[in-house]
Amino acid sequence: MTAESVTPEPMWLVAANVVRWRRYGDAGQELRPGTKSYRGGAKVYVVDTYPGMGHEQVTTVGRARTGRWITVATGSRHLHTFRAQLAYAPAVLRRAEAVAVRPQTREEAEALAGLLERLAAGYRESHHGAPHPTPCRCHTCLVTPA
Repeated sequence: MTAESVTPEPMWLVAANVVRWRRYGDAGQELRPGTKSYRGGAKVYVVDTYPGMGHEQVTTVGRARTGRWITVATGSRHLHTFRAQLAYAPAVLRRAEAVAVRPQTREEAEALAGLLERLAAGYRESHHGAPHPTPCRCHTCLVTPA
């Protein structure tokens, strides 16, 4: 049996979903679906964070708009519903190992997920610093009751 045919051990990672709509352009008055790399609603795994930058950017692994697995830096404000999840997909595990992610416990993944959820919500609100367009379908407006 070759080393490549061995299935990697599952590991706890932080999973999240890409926002369906994000604010874009001058003062955030335009809306765009998902991100350049991911469709809105796509599930991604956070495999690395940039602590010196306040977790504003995270490294994610997920299926691109083309359907292929990609590893890309993503603004945490474009992600929501962070949660700890045991990752089984070999493509995700190989990419996580390539970025030298150390296996973490469920509790560590849950703590990081909670932190990223709070920070991402703040980044979404403060990024453009201007009122939302009317009508607005961005993530914040869709999940906040009127």
